[in-house]
Amino acid sequence: MGFDRGGDERARDLLADLVSDGAGGGEGDPGRGAPASDGDGDPSRRTGEDAPPLALADLDFGGETVAVVGAGPSLSDELGVVRAADNVVAASDAATVVRAAGLPVDCMVTDLDEQGDVARELTAEGTPVAVHAHGDNRPALRERVPRLAVEWVLPTTQAAPAGPVVNTGGFTDGDRAAFLADHCGAGELVFAGWDFDDPDVDPLKARKLAWAERLLRWLEIRRGDRFAVLDGRRDGIDESALPV
Repeated sequence: MGFDRGGDERARDLLADLVSDGAGGGEGDPGRGAPASDGDGDPSRRTGEDAPPLALADLDFGGETVAVVGAGPSLSDELGVVRAADNVVAASDAATVVRAAGLPVDCMVTDLDEQGDVARELTAEGTPVAVHAHGDNRPALRERVPRLAVEWVLPTTQAAPAGPVVNTGGFTDGDRAAFLADHCGAGELVFAGWDFDDPDVDPLKARKLAWAERLLRWLEIRRGDRFAVLDGRRDGIDESALPV
């Protein structure tokens, strides 16, 4: 895609500094079972201005079904998939749609380009938010991360991990959500709100969606799985750049 690796690394380091400064406060109840507790079974330990950011070990889907929810136009017609899942990992604006439908979000994945303030609301309620740093969103990181309850922020990067910032795979918010759910023990991944052929997106977004499709194909191969969202599409997916 031609993105600047150095910019990604600078954004990663900025995010590491922001979350290490204890940029947020606030308390809340954890989600339906995504956050794992510590040894004494007390998830409320992660509160206070000096609390560290969320770690990957704090997320555990325990072999359950996880709905990976994209923000495509089909989402409103596919909320039944979300409702039936044990846990919900929502990408960007999908979190707002899911909550507006009266359904819980157990984790949000975002590079902070969504509308509204749902990331702040979720962390204030004690729901994990995976905040992604890349070369193009440093201004958003500076502006918005200090508003979050940092103890519920999982900092992520598409560069090499550093400090508290992790890389579980993926490129767009949506496929990063799938890779995160996989890494954190999802037994089954189901998908809602994924529209690879959305005619209303700009050319750059269309290229990103093509990469998201490829990466989901790689993930299903790794899992020995068949994602319904890729049914009828596999023959047209370019796998030449995938390590398969």
